[in-house]
Amino acid sequence: MRVTGAPEAPLRAALRALRTELGVPEGFPPDVLEEAGHAPRLPSDDATDIPLFTIDPPGSMDLDQAMHLSRRRGGYRVRYAIADVAAFVAPGGPLDAEAHRRVTTLYFPDERVPLHPAALSEDAASLLPDRIRPAVLWTIDLDAEGRTTATDVHRALVRSRARLDYKHAQKQIGEGRAEESLALLKDIGQARERLEAERGGISLDVPEQEIVDEDGTYELVYRAPLPAESWNAQLSLLTGMAAAELMLSHGTGILRTLPTAPDGAVGRLRRTAKALRIRWPHHVSYAELIRSLDPHWPHHAAFLQECTTLLRGAGYTVFRDGVRPETTIHSAVAAPYAHCTAPLRRLADRYASELCLAAAADRPPPEWVLAALDDLPEVMAEGTRRAGTVERECVDIVEAALLKDRVGDLFEACVVDVRDDEPTVGTVQLESPAVFARIAGGTTELPLGERLRVRLTQADPGTAKVEFAPA
Repeated sequence: MRVTGAPEAPLRAALRALRTELGVPEGFPPDVLEEAGHAPRLPSDDATDIPLFTIDPPGSMDLDQAMHLSRRRGGYRVRYAIADVAAFVAPGGPLDAEAHRRVTTLYFPDERVPLHPAALSEDAASLLPDRIRPAVLWTIDLDAEGRTTATDVHRALVRSRARLDYKHAQKQIGEGRAEESLALLKDIGQARERLEAERGGISLDVPEQEIVDEDGTYELVYRAPLPAESWNAQLSLLTGMAAAELMLSHGTGILRTLPTAPDGAVGRLRRTAKALRIRWPHHVSYAELIRSLDPHWPHHAAFLQECTTLLRGAGYTVFRDGVRPETTIHSAVAAPYAHCTAPLRRLADRYASELCLAAAADRPPPEWVLAALDDLPEVMAEGTRRAGTVERECVDIVEAALLKDRVGDLFEACVVDVRDDEPTVGTVQLESPAVFARIAGGTTELPLGERLRVRLTQADPGTAKVEFAPA
């Protein structure tokens, strides 16, 4: 979303203040910009004959992944090209040092703070259509049920043929007008969803808050992901799982891990389910229950929101020299998993790609990768925390800007969280606008999962976050 209006407007001033508070870089140093303009190191393998395509939100320019899907005897073949950022970045150089300082791309309502300069992330390294680009090209063969039977990864020159967005891709698939490679996104995506259910993996379908810009004004709405987004996410998960297995087999790597939730956290969710009148028999697993819920129902949406607490605690786990780490599983994926598909926007992915390329070629990883490997978990943890803070604070600021002139007004809401130690304090979800906010000031216990009429008590972007009280 692009916020329009004068720079001195309260919303834009609050966003600038947030960037200052978080120490967000304002621009790139000259030596970084100079290196970003250098010609890349090009691979010898030419795979430009593969008719790849990309699927991203409308207007995206930093295109990390392109794909081609095809049938093969007994199953499918997935070609997944990842932007080869390492072809542009000299280890230990200015661009590398700046990427370690930034860690991830940060998204604000009024601007994007990229991991790499736009000359690289939105041009020279981006898998834009009809441009020849260096890439890390994965070939993953699947059987008829979507299980991996063979994996290969190597560097290659590629050329994407089309840039699609989710809405139009979904429309083409739904109307039966999609070419086979795009049509297979549904078949393979659904097959992988079935395997996810089989292994006990979880994809939370939580209604998202989306900031949209309509003719110079902005608003918050709830948006349910399109099926095409879920199918596309399954291909990213497939590649991340293949990367994890490849690194584990070679003995050196970096995984994205999430420990199994403690019994106390699951027990709290069972109490929440009971309060929300959601039937959860003891023989039904957590993953099975999640797949049975409909996020369009208020009680189910409230429970799904609570379920996100079990996904906290994800981190990066490094291992080397054949010593298998104690934790290899990402509990939500229910398998070993690695971040490797977004190197234009996330630092760790460049390292994971190099480790996978070395493993596939049965050679030692580059020295520059090994030298930085042990520090990566801490670097990524700090960058991930900052990105999470940006996301939360930006939504808080936009909510306050939307509601600043409506203090004292009444709204219809649903109670989606109640504090265990203080049951008069919790979180409400408004029907319109799409706001989640704190509720306090009442004298009786909040009715978890119930509709409630609430009064707005404060809202001021940059000064006071949105807060409600029972009406």
